[in-house]
Amino acid sequence: MTRYVLAIDQGTTSTRAIVFDHDARAVAQAQREHRQLLPRAGWVEHDPLEIWAHTRLVVAEAFAQANITRLDLAAVGIANQRETTIVWDRRTGEPIHPAIVWQDTRTQDRIDALADGDGVDRFREITGLPLATYFSASKIAWILDNVSGARDDAEAGHLAFGTPDTWLAWNLTGGVDGGIHVTDVTNASRTLLMDIGSLEWSDEVLAAFDIPRALLPQIRSSSEVYGHGYMNSLLRDVPIAGILGDQQAAMFGQAAFYPGESKGTYGSGAFLLVNSGDEVIHSENGLLATVAYQLGDAPPAYALEGSIAVTGALVQWMRDNLGIIEEAGDIEQLAASVSDNGGAYIVPAFSGLYAPLWRPDARGTIVGLTQYVTKAHLARAALEATVFQTRDVVAAGEADAGVPLRALNVDGGMAVDGLLMQFMADILGCDVVRPEVTEATALGAAHAAGLAVGYWADLDELRDHWHEDRRWGPLMPRGEAERLYRNWRKAVARSLDWVDEDVDE
Repeated sequence: MTRYVLAIDQGTTSTRAIVFDHDARAVAQAQREHRQLLPRAGWVEHDPLEIWAHTRLVVAEAFAQANITRLDLAAVGIANQRETTIVWDRRTGEPIHPAIVWQDTRTQDRIDALADGDGVDRFREITGLPLATYFSASKIAWILDNVSGARDDAEAGHLAFGTPDTWLAWNLTGGVDGGIHVTDVTNASRTLLMDIGSLEWSDEVLAAFDIPRALLPQIRSSSEVYGHGYMNSLLRDVPIAGILGDQQAAMFGQAAFYPGESKGTYGSGAFLLVNSGDEVIHSENGLLATVAYQLGDAPPAYALEGSIAVTGALVQWMRDNLGIIEEAGDIEQLAASVSDNGGAYIVPAFSGLYAPLWRPDARGTIVGLTQYVTKAHLARAALEATVFQTRDVVAAGEADAGVPLRALNVDGGMAVDGLLMQFMADILGCDVVRPEVTEATALGAAHAAGLAVGYWADLDELRDHWHEDRRWGPLMPRGEAERLYRNWRKAVARSLDWVDEDVDE
């Protein structure tokens, strides 16, 4: 029996390869950050070729660390940053434009034009999503309209669109030499182009965005054998057998398989998902309906999602732009050196605010500054912004579900921060639970791939692998928690209506 499953976790700031054993424990991992390209305000891009190069490097490094080869692998699973849009030439394998990242807001004018009259919910019944720059559709349209010859080539079938899962799967299985052009239902559900009920591309929405169907990948389930590693690859003949968008992958890794179960993942952004079973629930409070997963030919499971654009990215901004800290991990110690935020609040609306407000006109704001405030207070305010945004989303979810959140399972890079997790429990007023394996995104991709090839038998076996590491309960007096949250809401109000017609974006 092959001994391991490999997960490739292609995220917003880095690409990782993690080798998992049959007990779902990581035995080796490697990681490479890629550049964040910011050509102008509101624009965020990545280099797809850099991402592909880093993918090959981290796979090789993980193999060396674990002292294994491809012959030791049962399957490969892919998790990826969702909505980020790559268009490449099938004939050359070259991207025709840098990847447009999910945070990018350059397409707001097109979104406004489509929403004119019918509002942002114009396609919500079809897609589960509001009209927003966040999703892939308007990014694809922008590339077709702004790259010379792109539209003609797309209509002729020479170009391919994909989110990073599709880009990696195509390259891993041969690229120009017969690479597969596929995505899974979770990623497709984030493009704003898929009918969330039928799990097919919507002709109505494609027509509205003027996107040729020939550009799009085949939609497949989240757990099946799509193809095999190419002959010149480190992964030659290994089944590529699992694909999940990163947040759905984290949900799968957290074993939130059944209705009512939830998770929160904290990385560059933060994403809270609640499993809604086989039913599509259209939120009335600013959350999104999305596909949670689909296993082979089985019916899909759905989820409600709250998306927060900036959490860990705010820490990176304080490191890279302000120089307040040298390493991202330094922020906990700096924030812990003061007992509170000194009255300062940071609203990190770098690209507007996502769930539950969906306000593209908002911009980042720091309020409550006095001469008393130090960089330590700002560090604490940066961490607290993650928690306050989480409470905004949780409140929306509670309103949709009609029941309070009992506990929040957390994962992702920020979940290692004990100060942050305690403040989370205090402000939410419920337990916050961290599993032993905090790399739930990669684990979910491994689980999906392993299930497809019989490495693991079923969901019950996967659930047996989930173990609690630490739990935080509320310690702060409730009145104090409510005061802090009330001030946060005032800070959010001051971040709104910043972008208007006479502001040069």
